[in-house]
Amino acid sequence: MHIKSRFPDLPPIPNANVHDLFFQYPPGAQIPDYTVYIDSETGHRRSFSEHYEFVRDAATALGAPTERGGLGLRGDAGDVVGLFSHNCLSFPAAVHALLAITTPFACLSAYSTPYELAHGLRTTRPRYLFAQPALLPTALAAAQEVGLPDNHVFVLEGASPGRLSLQDLVDRVRKGRIAREPVRPAKKDTLAYFVFSSGTSGLPKAVMASHGNVWAMVLSNAVYMQAVANFLKVAPPKEPYISLSFLPMYHALALNTVSFRIFSAPVTCVIMPQWDACSVLKAIERYRINILMLVPSAVHQLFNHPDYSKTDFSSVISATCGAAHLPTALRDRFLSRFKSVSLTEGFGMSEVTLGIARKPPNGIFGLTVPDSTCGLIYPSVEVRTVREDGSEADVDEPGELWVKAPVVALGYYGNEQATRETFVGGWLRTGDWMRIDKDGFLYFVERKKDTLKVGGAQVSPSEIENVLHAHPDRLISDACVGGVSGGRAVDAKVPRAWIVLSEEGRRRGADATIQALQAWTRQVLSPYKQIRGGFEVVDQIPKNPTGKVLRRLLQDEFEAQYAARAKL
Repeated sequence: MHIKSRFPDLPPIPNANVHDLFFQYPPGAQIPDYTVYIDSETGHRRSFSEHYEFVRDAATALGAPTERGGLGLRGDAGDVVGLFSHNCLSFPAAVHALLAITTPFACLSAYSTPYELAHGLRTTRPRYLFAQPALLPTALAAAQEVGLPDNHVFVLEGASPGRLSLQDLVDRVRKGRIAREPVRPAKKDTLAYFVFSSGTSGLPKAVMASHGNVWAMVLSNAVYMQAVANFLKVAPPKEPYISLSFLPMYHALALNTVSFRIFSAPVTCVIMPQWDACSVLKAIERYRINILMLVPSAVHQLFNHPDYSKTDFSSVISATCGAAHLPTALRDRFLSRFKSVSLTEGFGMSEVTLGIARKPPNGIFGLTVPDSTCGLIYPSVEVRTVREDGSEADVDEPGELWVKAPVVALGYYGNEQATRETFVGGWLRTGDWMRIDKDGFLYFVERKKDTLKVGGAQVSPSEIENVLHAHPDRLISDACVGGVSGGRAVDAKVPRAWIVLSEEGRRRGADATIQALQAWTRQVLSPYKQIRGGFEVVDQIPKNPTGKVLRRLLQDEFEAQYAARAKL
């Protein structure tokens, strides 16, 4: 099945810095001055003009030559900046400042251990790292591991004794009245940023998103929303809508919605440092939130929170769920507390900048929109479903989804093999099995790739396997990690490990070995990567003749046992 979008095509993507899309105004034009960001904890507000001024001064602090008091960053010289922080107002400011000086930034998970952060630093090789004060011990340990100088680690927001912050650098520009660094030219393929994805298999890889990708992502959403507004005959709001952001900005979903998309139609974004169900419910009432961006694990936790039934949701007019599949039953239960609000779903991944499909309102193009669909594809997007043998699947036949669109990323940084395997002849192989019906609606079937989603975050089985093998006492000779039932939601998956004991592991015994491996993974891996599905000792890991692990055999055997226990 091969289809193109029903929506109007995008205008040509310009060969220009995407900074211009958000902040370039004709001479004499009135620059809007609505509140663009609010800190949910302090209530501190930042207007559009304040954000813009901070961005321009930060761009100067980062990009001006060292002899003029800047850091002298240049993307064309290979410079990269790492961002290692929970959500804060300085995160999108740093993002826009670095775009202005065409210096790529690497989004690094705030939940990283020193081991995980060191992998991210080795992969993207940043010249400077900006970290949250609370994360400095991890940042400094990882920096030392990879040889990043201590004085190249800065504070992103807040303060830490003896260490410069982004605000300090901006203050230095303002006090010294340093001439502003001009916005640097960029082309469509100029590298904008890195986000990490496990792709179709293997360790987390740095997805390279370009300035053209961000242009296309913002424009495709604008064209889509205009088509929907025309269909619904909805006028633009008189005041900016208020959205709530608790999803991590180092992830493609929040990075693009909070830093970029909110500027295409004025939105005030209330920024929470990180997820907390109780705080989210309070913020919805306190700030009269209109727009919610959710993931399935958040939906599940909110619905089951004791304050859910007491919360006033009357201000909410729109809710969108992404990052993973949302079971229909959970969606319906969640929406029972809302009035005239539908939960919009879509399909996306880091390799397509943000998304390529979204569930539209019923009746658009004269179509009945099925409940279980991921939606219609965005403007200027083409998709195919492909069988295992490489032939094209038929209507309603499951196949791997391939995508061609201006939002498809440049590839994986420093990993030519993975790029060749995933980005094929202008098409992106998503690794997800989908089907497409006769009207062009997409339906999620299953994940072909080995990676799994835990709470909306990608988890790489290969990464966990490598950590198990890296135990200093060499307790195992082989391992396989896969997703199994046992998460909070009905269809949520958690990591489970099948291990073959080494001679040392057999000497200690299975129970002692498993306890040692659990302690090791708690030390080295983030909480969401923990092996919550349990350990199982096996004689051997099943593999095909070429040595590829037959992960599915182990998973299916476990699921059969799990289902049998559930019936008891």
